[in-house]
Amino acid sequence: MIQTLRLVTNTPEETQAVGHALGAHAQAGDIFLLTGPLGAGKTCLTQGIARGLGVEGYVRSPTFVLMTRHHGRLTLHHVDLYRIDGAEAAWDLGLDEQLSGGGVCVVEWADKAEELFPGSSLWIDLAYCGSEERRTLSFSGGLRHHREALEELSADHLPDPGKDA
Repeated sequence: MIQTLRLVTNTPEETQAVGHALGAHAQAGDIFLLTGPLGAGKTCLTQGIARGLGVEGYVRSPTFVLMTRHHGRLTLHHVDLYRIDGAEAAWDLGLDEQLSGGGVCVVEWADKAEELFPGSSLWIDLAYCGSEERRTLSFSGGLRHHREALEELSADHLPDPGKDA
């Protein structure tokens, strides 16, 4: 399990680059749990993860369909819980199948059902950071290969000076 790490991105492209690094290091069974306010960059980060997995085509938020699947080096199960009211409703959707589906699972609005996720999941909280495009990404939980991906990125993205890194 990794301790909390914070990175700052200045553009959507930098947020996608963070996702790309995570996707490139991803292994079957990885679960990325995304939280943060509307517009904070959850789907942008997911698009980067998808590219890192070799997914071709555009990845959009599955807000209305709730779950989508994309094929690359590993299958990406993309879940959006924005319209879900609690863990029971998420479970009724078949979330357990996505979590154990053998690919990589990215869950936006994961805090709506946090009790369903295993302790090995990587939690990523995205927050606005002083400007319209600048974001702070806070990482907690996860596994050793998640830490390796994040350490590679940390040289390029300075910690948020307003918070402890």
